[in-house]
Amino acid sequence: MSKTIPIMTILLLSALLLWLLLAWNPVSTPSSRHEQLELAEQPAGGDFQLTSARGALKLSDLRGKVVLLYFGYASCPDICPTNLAIIALALRELTPTERERVQVVFVSVDPQRDTPERLAEYVDYFHPNIIGVTGTDQALAAVAKQYGAAYRRAEASDSAMGYMIDHSAHSYVIDESGSLVRVLDHATPAEKIVATLRRHLNEPESI
Repeated sequence: MSKTIPIMTILLLSALLLWLLLAWNPVSTPSSRHEQLELAEQPAGGDFQLTSARGALKLSDLRGKVVLLYFGYASCPDICPTNLAIIALALRELTPTERERVQVVFVSVDPQRDTPERLAEYVDYFHPNIIGVTGTDQALAAVAKQYGAAYRRAEASDSAMGYMIDHSAHSYVIDESGSLVRVLDHATPAEKIVATLRRHLNEPESI
């Protein structure tokens, strides 16, 4: 039984990824695949306010939780669904008590297509502990600068999508006090994400 569980998990995740790609993204040619960017600059972190389907959300509203922050967009054909599936797997590896103290925030850098309502539907396919947020072009640029995230619009005339967003694909770990404490690479294994989250969940609270 113990050997079949990981195999079934992999098969289920693979099926989920395939379904998401077909459901959310129009067919694109190989030449329309977008580029993964590196960090624009060394991230400093800090508070911000963007909009979710439930209204305005500030990072400071999540004080007392460990936050995993990720920049992307719902029409992303490969990078975002891969990373979100891994993050969802990591969340499932946490205990229920641990999950209550963790919040994943998915920041869409494609506000023209990603309304807060569409984002809520998109992230819910991965895990209910993920919140989707977006904002104006100016607000997103400011948050991206705080966290060193890079993104740019790339025209894709040979794709039904019209354009894609090249973007960096790091995940940012923010501790319970709101401080940026770790930057994880794209596709960091779920077990490493779990270990990182637990390390900060187990830190003594500052007075």
